[in-house]
Amino acid sequence: MKFGILLDHQYEPGDDIGRRTGELVEFTQHIRDLGYDSVFGIHHYLSSLSTPQPLPLLSRLIDHSGDMLLGTGILILPLGHPVHWAEEIATIDQMSGGRFVLGIGSGYREDEFWSFQVERRTRVSRMNESLEVMRKLWTGERVIHHGQHFALDGVRCSVLPAQKPHPPVWVGANGPIGIERIARSGLPWLAPSNVRRNWAVGNLNDYRAHRKDAGFSDDDATFPIQRDLCVADSFDDAWAIAGSHARRSYGEYVQYGMDYFESQWEGIKHKALFFGSPDDITAKIQDFASAGYNHFVFRAQWLGLPIERSVEIVDRFAREIMPRFR
Repeated sequence: MKFGILLDHQYEPGDDIGRRTGELVEFTQHIRDLGYDSVFGIHHYLSSLSTPQPLPLLSRLIDHSGDMLLGTGILILPLGHPVHWAEEIATIDQMSGGRFVLGIGSGYREDEFWSFQVERRTRVSRMNESLEVMRKLWTGERVIHHGQHFALDGVRCSVLPAQKPHPPVWVGANGPIGIERIARSGLPWLAPSNVRRNWAVGNLNDYRAHRKDAGFSDDDATFPIQRDLCVADSFDDAWAIAGSHARRSYGEYVQYGMDYFESQWEGIKHKALFFGSPDDITAKIQDFASAGYNHFVFRAQWLGLPIERSVEIVDRFAREIMPRFR
């Protein structure tokens, strides 16, 4: 069982990003010393919140992360060119000594696609073709590619990843068609944080069945999921610490058409968040692990929550819960 942390590097507009980055450096050093396995960054452009870009941020954290994996959870692949992504990702994989995990997704925010002059309806085909081109470039051979969205004519990638054939790729998706497509490609599906238990477990069962039908074994496979985490003496105590901050963070998504974070908040609050006592959270992990999940990526930061509270959350998880799974 592996446990990681998703950095929530989203701040009020005008916040001091230099100071916030310093906090994240210290936070990363702390989770490194506590024995966590991975640390991930998020990706958005033109957000209502000040959101530093993940690849520069993760590069800043390389020398402070020990042997933890570093990754994106997720990178919106359709908003960039695969040549750009291939060389950027190969560079950070080399700089980290082969510790990078590429989490990707197709995106959803209309303003991002409109501003990049990318048609939103093409986002899935662009993501899939981008990954195809990147994998070709990472072979180090000359690439000739003439696809629906991209064309290359006998070029080579100037930097190759340290990991061979390339860094692990995890793919995010929230619908059954996308999840089945990921399964049949053999890639890990990164399950989202805000979905209820039965959705997460049911879709993992379907994903694993589709993987098996496509000829892929579960041996040594990664089944990652993101969850919001707050450890306290009880659910009510956890909610008192972080509940208003978590709701405020999720409330930011409503303006992007995700109004169910408002209308269905009570269900999300009780059935999606890993908030509660050490025994409560241990039971939740055991439940999800019995379904097959084996890499939990926890968010312990939300808008306005002091970093000291986040440190207390990851401390208590490492002391009182992590040893039960190691």
